[in-house]
Amino acid sequence: MTATPTGTRTGSNGSGTHRSAEQIGTTDLGPRSLPPLGEQVASAGLDVTDTTLGNGLRVLAVRKATVPMVELRLHIPFGGAGPAHSARAEVLAESMLTGTARRDRVGIDTELALIGGELDTRVDPEHLALRGDALASGLPTLLDVLADVLTGASYPDIEVTRERDRLTERLAVARTQPRVIAREALQRRRYGDHPVSREVPLAEEVAEVTAADVRALHDAAVLPAGSVLVLVGDLDPDAVIGEVERSLRGWHAESAATPVPPVPEVSGGDIQLVARHGAVQSQIRLSAQAVPRTDERYAALQLANLAYGGYFSSRLVENIREDKGYTYSAHSGFDFVGGTGTLVVDADTASEVTAAALLETRYELGRLGLVPPSSSEIESVRQYAIGSLLIGTSSQAGLANQLVALADVGLGADWLTAHPRRLADVTAEQVAEAALEFFAPSRFTGVVVGDPDTLRPGLLALGGVSTDGVTADEGG
Repeated sequence: MTATPTGTRTGSNGSGTHRSAEQIGTTDLGPRSLPPLGEQVASAGLDVTDTTLGNGLRVLAVRKATVPMVELRLHIPFGGAGPAHSARAEVLAESMLTGTARRDRVGIDTELALIGGELDTRVDPEHLALRGDALASGLPTLLDVLADVLTGASYPDIEVTRERDRLTERLAVARTQPRVIAREALQRRRYGDHPVSREVPLAEEVAEVTAADVRALHDAAVLPAGSVLVLVGDLDPDAVIGEVERSLRGWHAESAATPVPPVPEVSGGDIQLVARHGAVQSQIRLSAQAVPRTDERYAALQLANLAYGGYFSSRLVENIREDKGYTYSAHSGFDFVGGTGTLVVDADTASEVTAAALLETRYELGRLGLVPPSSSEIESVRQYAIGSLLIGTSSQAGLANQLVALADVGLGADWLTAHPRRLADVTAEQVAEAALEFFAPSRFTGVVVGDPDTLRPGLLALGGVSTDGVTADEGG
């Protein structure tokens, strides 16, 4: 066996210089052909127990003994009206783990560390979420800490003040970020003053929250009925239900947790120009009504979305990133709120090419319906969809995340295990129908966030863009 000379590179040509990807992918007879797609392996079933406890809490316990760990996800519906609710919910989530009647903050952290575990909280307009993990042998301790927090969180004044002040500083910074501004503008364009539009409260609203406000919100809203607990890991699904029931026996209430009200349907219309004076980059955000996961057309729509902009080899990415260089990143995907689904398209572009990028984005929307994905495109996105789903649920954490999202809308593990087959059975005709129906440019509305002085001429020439209420930069 001959040794490779020092200094040469694998994949170099005879002279030792590095070859480009295009050179490597090409032979004297032309481009190298791609290997055929592999045959899809059927998804295995899951060992699941899905039940509702006496206090109204739905529990899904799933055995996945790949590692001796357990993943925990608890989602509590946390709807509320008015900006005060959003601000109080954020402070509650930040300070929920700072102490109980039995444990202070250090005590909680210490007990979790001893079982190789962690527990954290987060909130959005729909849910208060608690997420944790631990060694399987430490699950009783994890459940005990969870129960203690749910039933006995004390929200000490000093801790709430500290967390509130930190949150106020972070929010003041976050609300200056272009993507946060664009997301809020899109939500208001789609849903007006609906509670889901208040994803990020104002810093001044948070600054007014007191420890008493947070305690009152916990008592009124942290409730088991209507909530979902998912446990995935090295466990016995039937036996763990008894553990959960014993641990959470003190968590009960006469009323149920409050879901967010249904969102209005997204209607097509003009795109709104949102001023961000002096910005050198713009954010394009488009949206249209889609269907929920339970709709029989969802699998076909999922494949149509992937072909449009849902992965790196999609038409949108090939056009405005690879071909024209208008953006570093373009993407389309789904937003789910309650039992509804919407399509969202996003791209960040330099200000001088924003109108051109929007033109091409609309062009690809129309082209998807009029020139539907070819058989080879469909097979590529089909394999991507099935493969990414299987990869995403191959870990305990990934499976737990998928299951709790499905459980939020009343679905279970059976939907997840059956979905690869639904994707495999979608026909080219069904994808074409979904593309024509759901990706018609007239169905979309949205926002463009950027410098109006730079963007207005091109966007007005393009048409379908409203500049109402947008003023010139008085500062010049």
